[in-house]
Amino acid sequence: MTVLLGTPLPRDAVQLDAPVEEAGTTRRGGAGLHGLDVADIDRAGRLAAMRTGELGSVHSWELVTAVDGPGTRLTLFLNGCPLRCLYCQNPDTFAMKDGVPVTADAVLERLRRYLGVFRATGGGLTISGGEVLMQPAFAARLVRGAKAMGIHTALDTSGYLGAHATDELLADTDLVLLDVKSGDPDTYRRVTGRELEPTLEFGERLARRGDVEVWVRFVLVPGLTDDVDNVAAVARYAASLNEIRPGTVTRVEVLPFHQMGRDKWHELGRTYPLEDTPAPEKELIERVRGQFAAEGLTVY
Repeated sequence: MTVLLGTPLPRDAVQLDAPVEEAGTTRRGGAGLHGLDVADIDRAGRLAAMRTGELGSVHSWELVTAVDGPGTRLTLFLNGCPLRCLYCQNPDTFAMKDGVPVTADAVLERLRRYLGVFRATGGGLTISGGEVLMQPAFAARLVRGAKAMGIHTALDTSGYLGAHATDELLADTDLVLLDVKSGDPDTYRRVTGRELEPTLEFGERLARRGDVEVWVRFVLVPGLTDDVDNVAAVARYAASLNEIRPGTVTRVEVLPFHQMGRDKWHELGRTYPLEDTPAPEKELIERVRGQFAAEGLTVY
């Protein structure tokens, strides 16, 4: 259910609703670029503007309630990702070159239109992807502009490129949605094609900072990430961040696998590796949530 406390949405708003406990299972890849001015710029100018953060490669945006952070949020999906997750529901965001050039000013102007909504619901801006930290200068410019308007900010990231996040970027970030895809290095490599350690290091860096809230996200895939020991490793890691700084991880979201991304893989002519993988049974979801709760974590 959406609660906007009487604050009307602009006519061109795109709003998707999802109950909190199903966050992630009903996520889709955005609602296009409607309302964002696309930059008309040549390749050389585009690359220069991206280096300064004036321009980003954008996939889409949407206005959502009950996902991607507190309140009603404008979630901006960027193009470009170093991971190749087997269950990715937005494989069309893998390559930065496939995005559309949009200026930071255009995004901030769009944000300004929803100030009343954000204030009424405690919402704000979430930058997602793809991988937001493929475009750290653009992200930094957006969260700086959002904070100047008093808007809550969040980054949705795997943490794999956490070294790209400057201290200035993190100083303007209120919340990090940290997607810990596995606690076992071999499983992480199987899921993503990359190494686990950079994600762990980034989470620890956030805990040591003392000024960023973290929500840990874990995608539960039967036969891939559901092993008891693998889940236990993620749970211990999340709890360890609270040992570094009590209150770092304020919630864990267990996101049940779904097949909503399958059609996109097919449309792109890609072989979908989890074609026959079912959604997890209720009993499995509860077991995994229980493993996180046993570490003293608040679980959704």
